[in-house]
Amino acid sequence: MTYDASESEKQAVARRPACGGEPPAVPPELRPTTVDTVGQAMRCLFDRYSGGPALDVRELLVAAFAGFTVELDRRGADRTEATLPPLTGERERDWAAFRDAYLRVTAVLPGGPALHQALAEAAIRGMVSSVRDNHVSWVRQPPPPVGWPPEQVYGLGLVTSPHPMAVEVAPYLAAPPLHVTEAWGPAAAQGIQPGDVIVSVNGSEPFADGVASVGVIRLLAPQYPGRDPVQLVLRRPSTGRVWTVTMEPGPFRLPYSQSASSRRIGDLAYVRLKEFGRGAADTARGSVLVLHRETPVRGVIIDVRGNGGGMPEEVALMVGMFVHGKAWSHSCDHAWACTPNLTDDGMPLLGLPLVVLTDRGCASACDAFSGAVRDLDLGDLVGTRTSGLVSGPASGFVLDDGSMLLLPRQRELSAAGEIINGIGVAPDHHVPTTAEDLSAGRDPALDKAVSLLGG
Repeated sequence: MTYDASESEKQAVARRPACGGEPPAVPPELRPTTVDTVGQAMRCLFDRYSGGPALDVRELLVAAFAGFTVELDRRGADRTEATLPPLTGERERDWAAFRDAYLRVTAVLPGGPALHQALAEAAIRGMVSSVRDNHVSWVRQPPPPVGWPPEQVYGLGLVTSPHPMAVEVAPYLAAPPLHVTEAWGPAAAQGIQPGDVIVSVNGSEPFADGVASVGVIRLLAPQYPGRDPVQLVLRRPSTGRVWTVTMEPGPFRLPYSQSASSRRIGDLAYVRLKEFGRGAADTARGSVLVLHRETPVRGVIIDVRGNGGGMPEEVALMVGMFVHGKAWSHSCDHAWACTPNLTDDGMPLLGLPLVVLTDRGCASACDAFSGAVRDLDLGDLVGTRTSGLVSGPASGFVLDDGSMLLLPRQRELSAAGEIINGIGVAPDHHVPTTAEDLSAGRDPALDKAVSLLGG
């Protein structure tokens, strides 16, 4: 049995819009992912992605078909018909050839909707991964359960170094050992502490010959209900203890409600900035001013270790806290025509010396902030190099199944016009904080920052 699409069907598919605009406030209802969703994702990449004009349709479709056939083989359903015909480089002609080949296979498969869904997902993921851009991703995630409080999150309650999301987009940047940097919710209930080394996940080591296993580390970041329990073998460097825990992912409340928290260290203000979410800059500045009113502070330490990024507008405000009238980064189109992103000079200057703590978990907007601190000579960077996952701010585009493509519409350069994507921002003072340090309650990077400010 073979599948031959009618001419009217092919024309209807060709007229399908590339992808929706900005995502709605309420996540759309999820529907089955089909081969036509794959085609919509392809067109969305060409039409919305900053690097779209440079993409080759053949590379996208070959990667999509490779993902499709790998999933077929994984499920023991591979078919002789699963062969992609020669491609020409002409977009719609090649898409029609791909679609016909895809449907010839799925038309004779014995599996039900779950198999067809898995195959379509594998095709989209294969296509998206072929772009090799750390801000291009595809998300198929159901909305939170009805009545789930927005201040709650779902998962194991583990924050690790390297972070699972960083491993997902750039496994080559991850370095062993995989260890815990924060533990909340289910993890805290099991007695897991910062510094604990994760020896294995469900019986598999997170690194093989020094290379991160994406599939293994991905298990630490379940994003929605219904996921299976995870078994971890852990080792505590400070005591040598090795033990096994089994954790059920679930909703839990974070012990903080703001993206920034603060405390006093002597006569210095220490601000932990967990993300560049909405209001983060105002919260950070307000925290410093509260401490300053109690007893004057003479320097600020901003800790962005593990900060996964956020909103460019918040970076403009944060940098505007220390300098006005400067470009903190540049946004460029596919031809590298660039526009400066200026500091938000509505943010009053603090007028205090600054030290910023960085690490490989500082990504995206955090990369950009760290680059601005360095390029604009706002203060010292202490810690380790940032992640370099900063191709450009990503926007969400809804597909016909309710899933979403995240794509940067512009590329990003640093304040000085440098490419830091894939490279990261090097610190002025290289002071790593190891699993052994965390386990023993030490923070050498923070100690260095205090000493630099004369504390």
